[in-house]
Amino acid sequence: MIANVALGLLVLLALSIPVAAVLGLLGVALAEAYSPFPILQGIGQIAWNAGNDPLLVSIPFFVLLGELLLRSGIGEGMYGAMAKWLSWLPGGLMHSNIGTSAAFSATSGSSVATAATVGTVAIPQIRKYGYNEKLFLGSIAAGGTLGILIPPSINLVIYGALTNSSIPALYLAALLPGILLAAMFSLTILIVCAVKPSLGGERLHATWRERFAALKDLIFPLGIFLLVVGFIYAGLATPTEAAALGVTGAMLVIALTGRLSWAMLKQALMGTILTTGMMLAIIIGAYFLNFIMGSIGVTRAVASFVQNMDVAPEVMLLFIILFYLVVGLFMETLSLMVASVPIVTPIVIALGYDPIWFGILVVLLIETALITPPVGLNLFVVQGLRKSGPMSDVIIGALPFVAALLAVIGLMVAFPDLALFLPRVLSG
Repeated sequence: MIANVALGLLVLLALSIPVAAVLGLLGVALAEAYSPFPILQGIGQIAWNAGNDPLLVSIPFFVLLGELLLRSGIGEGMYGAMAKWLSWLPGGLMHSNIGTSAAFSATSGSSVATAATVGTVAIPQIRKYGYNEKLFLGSIAAGGTLGILIPPSINLVIYGALTNSSIPALYLAALLPGILLAAMFSLTILIVCAVKPSLGGERLHATWRERFAALKDLIFPLGIFLLVVGFIYAGLATPTEAAALGVTGAMLVIALTGRLSWAMLKQALMGTILTTGMMLAIIIGAYFLNFIMGSIGVTRAVASFVQNMDVAPEVMLLFIILFYLVVGLFMETLSLMVASVPIVTPIVIALGYDPIWFGILVVLLIETALITPPVGLNLFVVQGLRKSGPMSDVIIGALPFVAALLAVIGLMVAFPDLALFLPRVLSG
């Protein structure tokens, strides 16, 4: 039965059927083939429960927050400030790509919005300052992955909803790995440009007066981060309430800067509707499939199979990591997460691992999927912004950053306290 589920999933995805439909069709097929009960009659209730989860209501607010920041042009000021502080390093503006991505990630929670915002501002600088196009594009795609790790992360909200994990604990756990990953991306640029200086392009220099004057452009993302994440940590607001506060704060700042217009607001709302609709369809499909698999015994069979294997927990964890890395090559990241987490997480907990730690590890693994072909979403975003040239340029440029991600994943496995230190200290 387990083999049938996996085979059915791969075949339907290979036929280019939308992921939400694949999950739903597979659930219907399993119910008809293996269940003696009319469990298909529960589809409506399952869909209602999935869409009515108070925690998941935060998703459209976080998506709208990212859309507002993306379309208001605030990213340009953030990029300029980061350029003044970081572009003197070997690799120049590529460090600004990473720094701006980290700052934007602290407000948007979306990898696509992060890559699109930074790419729109950064790509015109490639020829202007003589950068190697492949590495420069790769740094944008890699920096965008920080959007689903650095709080407030939409994917961590979804993981928390799927596993009944604490969102504040997940956000605390993500802080150090997020900072470490951004630093590893910059270190990768330093190493590559030290080995081959011609890839680094022109370094930009600014006076200390100019640097401190530019800090005003970073106050807004810092304020949004403190408003959203700070209220959650302090216990003053739920994730949904904090996300709504973030949207309110963003609209206020955008209005004060004179960038708020009906046209911009319409675009942001339309983008929010489309993105949220896609995400909710996938979540409902995954909830339905997981319910069917639980009802017909697939979940119990997987757990029993793992328990009967005479394999050390470390070896099983390695298999799980390889599963995510391989399947991530061919499956959209949100779909992979929603479809797999309810099945894999109980196995990981049974092996003695912490579910909060595993949540951060899963996000790092699906971050890797964002910049690996053939369906790496950030690769397509950057290529779309570029508008010309072969896709292979972006793929080749992202490869050193894939190595950096794998290194951070290895550190997470070797040193779990990278994720667990802050939740343990601040919750005590």
